[in-house]
Amino acid sequence: MWGRVIRQTYDMLYNGQQTGRYRWDQLMKTEKTHFGTLFEINAQREFEFEGGDETDYRIAGHQVDAKWSQKLGGWMLPPEVFDELALVATGNDERSVWSLGLIRVTSDARRESENRDKKSSLNEFGRSSIHWLWRDAELPPNILLQLAPPIVDHIFDSPYGTEKTARLFRAAEGMIVHRNSVATVSKQLDAQRRVRGGSGGARTMLAPEGYVILSGVYHNDIARELGVPVPQRDEYVSVKVVPADGEAGAVIGDRRWRRALPEDLIATPAPVVKDKKGRATE
Repeated sequence: MWGRVIRQTYDMLYNGQQTGRYRWDQLMKTEKTHFGTLFEINAQREFEFEGGDETDYRIAGHQVDAKWSQKLGGWMLPPEVFDELALVATGNDERSVWSLGLIRVTSDARRESENRDKKSSLNEFGRSSIHWLWRDAELPPNILLQLAPPIVDHIFDSPYGTEKTARLFRAAEGMIVHRNSVATVSKQLDAQRRVRGGSGGARTMLAPEGYVILSGVYHNDIARELGVPVPQRDEYVSVKVVPADGEAGAVIGDRRWRRALPEDLIATPAPVVKDKKGRATE
């Protein structure tokens, strides 16, 4: 759940649906400094922490302040957290990792020097005393940082939202694609409709090439049976499939399919994936 909070915070700052941004270095300096505030707010919404007296939260009776730094050890600690607990977190979107730990900010754990706002940072002893709850845990992936830059450039090199969406799922076959990445690529308010089958959707565009796009809402069993990563509710995975002989693979529609091998020729269009009521899905 903490990984979801951090993923959400990155994506809120990128605001990809409006801006097309998806990397930390595309943000302005003032936006980067705002990450900590959004992280604090998103965590409180996710976990429903009680508000603290002067710190951000009260958790199990303890005053706790949430601190984020993009750089390990770079947390700036205000006077109100001195002698209280700090929930320190960091992450790296390119590496898809995050860490979160607890430290009581005692005088022997922080530097003696302070800045103009009376804030201090952890000293060497303090950094070594952090009780890590998660260390380099897996962050829900940002597919646009996992693909090679020339491939990402090609995805964006179209004026049409559906074509860009189709290029994304073609390039990311067998990889998890978050809904926010779809919105970033299409830059349209109805971004998820760019995925849907039917007139003008990426599913329809890619079906002749053998691709199905599986939703984490409806198609987890199919993803599992095809042997690809299983998407969560806000994720997709595309798979190139061919008709299967024997028992391997997944039943889609009225026949069995398996994941295509590199040497397989696509002679049969991919099947239409539907929800439990038999409707084409997003």
